[in-house]
Amino acid sequence: MKKLLTLAIASISTVALAQEPQMPAPGPEHKAMSAFAGKWSFEGKAEAGPMGPGGPVTFTETCEMFQGGFALVCRSEGKNPMGPTKSLAIMTYDTEKKAYTYYAVEADFPAFLATGTTDGKVWNWTTETKIGSETMTTAVTITVTSPTSRTFEMKMSMDGGKTWAPGVSGKSTKGGT
Repeated sequence: MKKLLTLAIASISTVALAQEPQMPAPGPEHKAMSAFAGKWSFEGKAEAGPMGPGGPVTFTETCEMFQGGFALVCRSEGKNPMGPTKSLAIMTYDTEKKAYTYYAVEADFPAFLATGTTDGKVWNWTTETKIGSETMTTAVTITVTSPTSRTFEMKMSMDGGKTWAPGVSGKSTKGGT
């Protein structure tokens, strides 16, 4: 009887373990985000427009893959034509939508959610943000030129993408971790 009970418990345990769902693992899309990990220095120029006055933009950004490997978390601080600024951003990959998402909160701009794609070297992002009663569409292209360098170009549209105006452009250089 004791042997039969032990065998029954072992069988039930084996079936229960076999039915436990497997935890997901980061895919290649999640791993691609690691290209942005590290400490980066950005230098660029903002054009005058709906987001404010034009002038130099400088900041440092530190990004790291979040525990588990599904998200990249970035903190930055620097200066734009309106003064000092800070931001916090989270990038991840939505496997159902087959698109990257980038959620950011900034000191001098409303929080926003961008959707992106990549071909490995070029990352394209779009977002829509309400500015008063109007909607501003933003398109950002980040080109990875080397493991330690990337270019950045943002353009804006106030008419749903029919007419584009330059926003911010520049270059980031990786320096340290």
